[in-house]
Amino acid sequence: MIELLGGPLAAGLAVALVAGPMGSFVVWRRMAFFGDTLAHGALLGAAFGLAVGISLYPAVVLCCLVLALTLVALQQQQHLAGDTLLGIVAHTTLAMGIIAVSLLPTVQVDLFAFLFGDLLAVTGQDIAWLWGGALFILLLTALNWRRLLSMTVNEELARVEGINVAATRTLLMLMLALLIAGAIRTVGVLLITSLLIIPAASARRLVRTPVQMATTASVMGAMAVIGGLLLSWFADTPVGPSIVVAAALLFVLSLAVPRRT
Repeated sequence: MIELLGGPLAAGLAVALVAGPMGSFVVWRRMAFFGDTLAHGALLGAAFGLAVGISLYPAVVLCCLVLALTLVALQQQQHLAGDTLLGIVAHTTLAMGIIAVSLLPTVQVDLFAFLFGDLLAVTGQDIAWLWGGALFILLLTALNWRRLLSMTVNEELARVEGINVAATRTLLMLMLALLIAGAIRTVGVLLITSLLIIPAASARRLVRTPVQMATTASVMGAMAVIGGLLLSWFADTPVGPSIVVAAALLFVLSLAVPRRT
């Protein structure tokens, strides 16, 4: 059992480790829809990679980074509300991705794996990429923690303190794009945002400080990955949705704990 689940467990833990602090910022800044938009755009990146014959991970990462920068630029306009703009981009890119994949007659694509994850199919190279990306994002987060936190608490006050809010916001979005692109194998395009939000929302009830919340969210994400893999192994259920269900169960259990203030 451990021989078969060791690789998926290593990949899932890499995602859970970095999803904790990133998910905390998503919850604090109410950016769940932004994460969904990037995730939907990832399918378009996969189609692009298949079309030009390059590895999927670099193609998806490139697409997510371009999409994140595009969203940053579009959000500067004053014609449409932010959630309306994200809704348009999210569903348009998802539709374009599905159409692009369907137009690749010589390539067999497992859409179910993209939409709901295929953690059992990860390779040693995938795990190396995931851990490398996770450590890189964690390093960037640690180096910019004070700026990210100040911007999240109050952007106007952060500007007064001399923080470049626009650059810090862009950095946060690019780190989210990297995480989402790397985590597609874990729970898939449709469910990736849940791995960001649910552990962070669970941790929020149990802690008092931002550092405690980021750390606890990583631990709860790791517990969800382990629980989801065990559920999938013993009940023969899809891995990605099983991880999300395990995370949701942890959230329900956290509701039984009196909220710390």
